[in-house]
Amino acid sequence: MRPRDAGWVIDGTVGMGGHAEQLLEGSRDDVRLLGLDVDPAALAQAAERLRPFGDRVTLARANFRDVRTTAARHGIEHAQSVLLDLGVSSWQLEGSGRGFSFQLDESLDMRLDPSLPETAAGLANRLSESDLARILAEYGEERFARRIARAIVRRRPLGTTSELVAVVRSAVPRAAWPRRLHVATRTFQALRMAVNDEPGALRQALPEAAELLAPGGRLGVIAFHSGEDRIVKQTFRSLDPRRFAAVEPSPLTPGDDEVRENPRARSARLRVLERLP
Repeated sequence: MRPRDAGWVIDGTVGMGGHAEQLLEGSRDDVRLLGLDVDPAALAQAAERLRPFGDRVTLARANFRDVRTTAARHGIEHAQSVLLDLGVSSWQLEGSGRGFSFQLDESLDMRLDPSLPETAAGLANRLSESDLARILAEYGEERFARRIARAIVRRRPLGTTSELVAVVRSAVPRAAWPRRLHVATRTFQALRMAVNDEPGALRQALPEAAELLAPGGRLGVIAFHSGEDRIVKQTFRSLDPRRFAAVEPSPLTPGDDEVRENPRARSARLRVLERLP
């Protein structure tokens, strides 16, 4: 992903600035970075972390679905690299107070962008049983989606993460609880993705990001969910093969050492697309 030439790199999910820092440290001094994020708290942390790079860094509060228009607003016609790291960060899970984690008792918010009109509680308390079941099945791949949706409707209004966890525990037979995952993992994931329209943003962003690439430029996407990875794979395959090609035939995955150091990386899949000369 590190650019070989001068120009711009775009981190569409800059978060706390970890990937952006690595991209800049591995690049020549005439490479600049545009970092996007919808979370103002994350942008503030990224600004502090990337301060040593000075005017090489520009940060913008924007959703990566608007990557092309945001780039144009900053005078960027082409990028040497575009990176999207999907999902939520460890800080958002543990320190944001927005209810992303089933391990904390917090308000059932789940908005990556605090200005969005509806929280996860609002969604859970408003949608019909059938719509909730569809979201849990499609975004969470939850085999007990109908039972959980029925339990949510029966127990609502819900307002906190602990209330949602209790509903899921009551709906899923104890013998069917997964061994490696918390029983509420898929439900939390599905509601978060629905609140933030993450699949819709991804479908919109991928072709726009590909068109932003300069010849030889690369688009990298890290997905943690099989549904999102499927969107990435299908979109990459749908692009003109005379203009774009996958760098590797299969996604890159973390090694054993990385998973031991960071267990949350175990499901990560990185796909990289290159714009042909």
